[in-house]
Amino acid sequence: MKKPSLLSVIFFLFVKSIFATFWLPSVLSDNMVLQQSSESTIWGWTSNASETIKVTGSWNNDTVSTVAYQGVWSLQLPTPEAGGPYKISIIGHETITLKNVLVGEVWICSGQSNMERTPVNGLVNAEEEIANANYPGIRFFMIPRHKSDNPQDDTPGYWTECTPASFKKFSSVGYFFGRELHQKLDVPVGLIYSNWGGTPVEVWIEKQRIENDPDLKKAAQIVMDKPFKWWPSDPGATYNSMIHPIVKHNIAGVIWYQGESNTANAMSYYKSFPLLIRSWREEWKKDFPFYYVQIAPFDYRGNNVNAAIVRDAQLNTLKVPKTGMAVINDIGNLKDIHPKNKQDVGHRLALWALAKTYGVKDLVFSGPIYKSMEVQGRKAIIHFKYAETGLMKKGKELTDFTVAGEDKVFHPAKAVIKGNSIEVSSKEVKSPVAVRFAFTDVAEPNLFNKAGLPASAFRTDNYKIKQ
Repeated sequence: MKKPSLLSVIFFLFVKSIFATFWLPSVLSDNMVLQQSSESTIWGWTSNASETIKVTGSWNNDTVSTVAYQGVWSLQLPTPEAGGPYKISIIGHETITLKNVLVGEVWICSGQSNMERTPVNGLVNAEEEIANANYPGIRFFMIPRHKSDNPQDDTPGYWTECTPASFKKFSSVGYFFGRELHQKLDVPVGLIYSNWGGTPVEVWIEKQRIENDPDLKKAAQIVMDKPFKWWPSDPGATYNSMIHPIVKHNIAGVIWYQGESNTANAMSYYKSFPLLIRSWREEWKKDFPFYYVQIAPFDYRGNNVNAAIVRDAQLNTLKVPKTGMAVINDIGNLKDIHPKNKQDVGHRLALWALAKTYGVKDLVFSGPIYKSMEVQGRKAIIHFKYAETGLMKKGKELTDFTVAGEDKVFHPAKAVIKGNSIEVSSKEVKSPVAVRFAFTDVAEPNLFNKAGLPASAFRTDNYKIKQ
């Protein structure tokens, strides 16, 4: 089936809004997935300003009704445990029947190009992965790239079953994440594709939230002024068009892969990224889990710590409740900002979801995360979370550790594994004060836990860094 062009979809929505007298947003359509065991919002518009709307799900044939107000209506439809396919009937002065509807787990897959990229854009073992992508229980909702100056009530978009043809146009990371959930949980999975390569975090946040913060407003101007860009950079531009129209659709959570474009204003990411998470949760009125990817090492040239700052901001964002971070510093490519191993990226995101959202037991879901430091003479002892069964290195010596004394000058350090901790020292530093690990743009460290998951870059200091 040929994918409709963005222009044709927009024209269809335009015509529908003029001539149709009863219609739904695009996210409520055939082939969709509703969140299981929840109150799912069903909403739409009618030309009859105050008519009664009735909605029935075929899983129990119970009917829920409401009365439109000035042509706008919305109601809560209780959904069962995972299953389907079902039909949903929406009856006003006309009847709309939604077919091939599944009930399961719904996740948003959002960010910039590394989440956006499809298997035909570069993927390890792409031909075989595409050929095997036959999963009727996985559904994709595709939102095309578009922006808006104001929040929109609807968006172009369409639901489709996962087939080799539809996977070719979908996020590789999102697919591998959803496939693992589908296989391990044995439930339908709906994946909402809302991405735009090159976009900074500010465009995904409501404009007013950026402008109300002087620091973020100033930082946003930096990416807005950046030359040679083919993507929106105005605060709120994609939030308005690609997120706001779907905030009524109940979801299980969000996976996110973005940050490379914020190396231009990296220090602001400590504030802007947690704001994104908080603002989306407020818009959905739901404290959903938010799992994200720590950006991979890449040779940006010039200043060699801006990406390290972004990674550190991502690490710090783990302080936000119900968040998790997939570390990929072992599967990047210093010459390619779009590393092709998306399988492990999706898998590592899925580990967080399986363990923390779905309660799968005895699952190691994270690599080592810095917890604390203590000083013993000339040695700094680094303690980690998620290293209970021990640490390991790939190579003869641990790499990418530096240590500083009171002068704040960092020197290359010797690092030795001691059980589930690391001893760090340098002949140049008599009294350690701070330790950094993999704190450069291009660091490809070799520290892992015994489950083979890599340790996140970190720093124990909070020194001001000049960009």
